[in-house]
Amino acid sequence: MTNDLNILWAECQQILRDNLSQSAYQTWFAPIVAQQWDNDLLVLQVKSQFVVDYIEDNYLDILSRVLRKVFGAKVQLEYRIMMAGSSIDIPSDSAKQPATRQMMEQTASPIINEAWESQLNIQYTFDNFIKGEPNKLARAAGVEIAKQPGKTIFNPLFLFGGSGVGKTHLANAIGNYVAKQFENARVLYVTANTFKLQFQDAVNHNRVPDFLMFYQSIDVLIVDDIQYFADLKGTQDTFFQIFNHLQQSHKQLILTSDRSPMELRGVQERLLSRFKWGLAAEITSPDYLLRKDILQFHIKKNGIKLSDDIVEYIATNVTENVRDLEGVLASLLAYSTLTDSEIDMALAQKVVGRLVALNPKSYVPSDIVNAVCKHLNVPEKAITSRTRQRDAVRARSIVMYLIKKYTDSSLSEIGACVHRDHATVAYTLNTIASHMTYDAVLRQDVATIERALGR
Repeated sequence: MTNDLNILWAECQQILRDNLSQSAYQTWFAPIVAQQWDNDLLVLQVKSQFVVDYIEDNYLDILSRVLRKVFGAKVQLEYRIMMAGSSIDIPSDSAKQPATRQMMEQTASPIINEAWESQLNIQYTFDNFIKGEPNKLARAAGVEIAKQPGKTIFNPLFLFGGSGVGKTHLANAIGNYVAKQFENARVLYVTANTFKLQFQDAVNHNRVPDFLMFYQSIDVLIVDDIQYFADLKGTQDTFFQIFNHLQQSHKQLILTSDRSPMELRGVQERLLSRFKWGLAAEITSPDYLLRKDILQFHIKKNGIKLSDDIVEYIATNVTENVRDLEGVLASLLAYSTLTDSEIDMALAQKVVGRLVALNPKSYVPSDIVNAVCKHLNVPEKAITSRTRQRDAVRARSIVMYLIKKYTDSSLSEIGACVHRDHATVAYTLNTIASHMTYDAVLRQDVATIERALGR
C-alpha cells in the first residue's frame, strides 16, 4: 500500500510540476509527503498551517483536479501538520479550520526553546520616552499592551507620524518591557526592509515554509516602517498570512509607518483593512512643552549645564522632531568638551544654526499670548479680561503689537483674541508704537519676548 501511495503521489507531483512554475512547485508541493491513502481519504504531510492556507487559497483548484484524476473522483483530502513531534490533521474544508487552528496553537506553544535574539534596541524604554500631548494616546496604549500583549483591543497597534517623533522608540519600549516581564515571550523587532530581504532569501532558497513557521511562532512582532511594503506583492501576500495567524493566535502586532493606513499607497486593501482593526495612533512633532521636558531630561541625564535662556532658545527653534533635539544637545556637549568652554548662547545659536534650518516662523496668537504672559508673569486670562490693572494692560498691549507684527491677523481678528473691538486695537497699536520710541523698558520687554519666540 505504501509503495502504491508513493507511486500515485509521484504521478500527482509530476502533473503539478508540468503545470506550475518551477519556483511554485518547489516551494509548495515538492516538500509534501503523502502519508496515508485509505477509504478514499488521502493524508498529505505539510510543514505548517501557512502551507495549508496558501495552497487552499491559490492552488486548490488545480490540486483537486489532479487528485481526482490520479486517486479517483471520490478522493477526500486531509493535511497533517508535523510540529514538535506532534501531528495535527486538518481536513481540506475551510469551515473546519478555525477549530483546527486552536488545536495547533495549544500543541505548538512550547516548540522552540533556543536562545532568542529579539533585535530590540535596549536603550529605548518607557522611562526615557518622555510623555507629552503629541504622544499621549500612543504611549498610553503602549503601556497597556506591554502589560498584557495580545489581550487588549489595541491589536494591531499602528503607530504613525513623521521621522524622528518617537515611533521606533515607543515600539521598542513596548517590546523591551514585554521581554523583561514575560521571560519566555518571543519578541521580535524587524524593519520592513529586513523582512522583505529575508523573504526574498527564503524564496531563492526554497525555504518559504520555514520562514513562515518562524514568524508564526512569535508572540510580539514589531515591524518598523511598514510603508516600504508598498508594491511588493509577494512580501505583502506573505505578511498577510503571518498577520492572520498571529491575530487568530492572540499574539501582538505593532506596526509603524510615516503615514496613516488611509494614506498608504501600493498596499493591498485586505492588509489596510487589518491595519485598522486595532488602534491607529498618531505621534506628532513635539510641542514646546514636550520639547522643554525632553531637553531637561537629557540635560539631567548627561550632566550638561545649560541656562534657562539657552534651553528656551533650543526648544523654540528645534521644532520638528526629538532626534534633532538630541542631536543639538550632543553637538553642544561635544563642542564644549573639545574646546573646554562653557555652553553660552552664542555657541547654542551656532550649533542650532548648523543643524536646523532657522526659517522665519509663523505664529498663532496663542504662542504670543503664552510668551508675553510668561515673561511678564501675568495670567493668560488677564489678556481677555476687563481689568485695567497696569500689568494686565501692558501685557495686552504687547500681545496686540506682536500679533500684528508676526501674523496676518486683521484688526478684527486681533480684537477677537483679546476680546476688544477693532477700534480699540487700532488705538492700542498706535499708542504702543509711540511708546516704543522712548520707553527703554518696554523695548527690552518686547525684545526678550521676541527672543523667546525665536526671533
